[in-house]
Amino acid sequence: MSALTIFGLIAVTAMLVFYALEERHPLYILGFAVACALGSAYGFLQGAWPFGVVEAVWTLIAVQRWRLKRGSEPRVQPDPSTTLPQSPKRRS
Repeated sequence: MSALTIFGLIAVTAMLVFYALEERHPLYILGFAVACALGSAYGFLQGAWPFGVVEAVWTLIAVQRWRLKRGSEPRVQPDPSTTLPQSPKRRS
């Protein structure tokens, strides 16, 4: 196998893995986007420009999905039961 074939195999395998895990955390969506960009590079380097174009489009879609998902993650709020009670204010 050539180095280009190994590069393509790694890129496409990473795409599958990150796609399968993307519901677990937004970083997996970003990983999918990076893997799509690598797949696009492979397509262009191999000479299969339609594959490279399609993967470039998937890269843009995945980045947009990551940006939307990242903004919709719930923020951690402090638990009121674990905070220290306020001391009563003294009157002078």
